[in-house]
Amino acid sequence: MFKTVGLLLLSNIFMTYAWYGHLKTLAGKPIWIAIGVSWAVAFFEYCFQVPANRIGFTHFTLPQLKIIQEVITMSVFCVFAVYFMKVPLNRNFFYASLCLVGAVYFIFRK
Repeated sequence: MFKTVGLLLLSNIFMTYAWYGHLKTLAGKPIWIAIGVSWAVAFFEYCFQVPANRIGFTHFTLPQLKIIQEVITMSVFCVFAVYFMKVPLNRNFFYASLCLVGAVYFIFRK
């Protein structure tokens, strides 16, 4: 279980940079360079994500695995947005987090 979460965390760090990091670090470069760099970074995301899902699927149902992924994705994204992209933290982050807590509750309840 912890291996799944750890691998998904690493995967999402790469994914978040691949999807959004180029907006800051490659803003002045041609789009084809941003695409190439993003694809290269995404390769490493998949190197962690695929094993995480294979391992996780032995412990979790598919919907549970997806919700775990989404919670990790939003957690990594919030840190990335605030610290790397300098997006101001506001109460909408809190409200979105509450929605994720609800999703976790409903997908894991018996």
